[in-house]
Amino acid sequence: MSIGCIRSLHSMGHHLQRGARGLANTTTQPENFRVLGVQQIAIGGLDKAPLSHLWSNLLGVPKIGDYKAEKENVDEDILKLGKGPFAVEIDLMQPIDPEKAPKVHVPTLNHIGLWVDDIQAAVTELGQKGVRFAPGGIRPGAAGHDVTFLHPKGNSDLPYSGEGVLIELVQAPGDVIAAFDAME
Repeated sequence: MSIGCIRSLHSMGHHLQRGARGLANTTTQPENFRVLGVQQIAIGGLDKAPLSHLWSNLLGVPKIGDYKAEKENVDEDILKLGKGPFAVEIDLMQPIDPEKAPKVHVPTLNHIGLWVDDIQAAVTELGQKGVRFAPGGIRPGAAGHDVTFLHPKGNSDLPYSGEGVLIELVQAPGDVIAAFDAME
């Protein structure tokens, strides 16, 4: 291992010991809701065909649907990785018009979706704690579950965000909540 690699690892370890922005490295559970797992990963490109070929034809992840919405400027293939209530949806997205917003292909890792057991409680609690949400509020998502998004950038009033990544909160259906509870 080179000296440069060792220095980078040491620096990274030192940063992790200090915690991001000087915050303590502790995990605090939310008071009124739970994050149950990853619901989806959304990947964008100017043309979804190469992504679909990679994920479905080469990696063998089955396509289970399509979704197209002019308002959201998105045309996507919906794939399903895994089985049961904790299967992860993989959304392969391309913009309908690359010149219009939202630009679902920028950044390429567009967003990560997290199952929550009570989306309204999550929005209320996180908002009170300074988390910035994207416009649109709670609304039905492509898969039929209620969703809302944490903004990728904070501001002076609401400083906490996805730090460059859009994070989707997805209301978990009863079977996901029951499966999660059965694991505890």
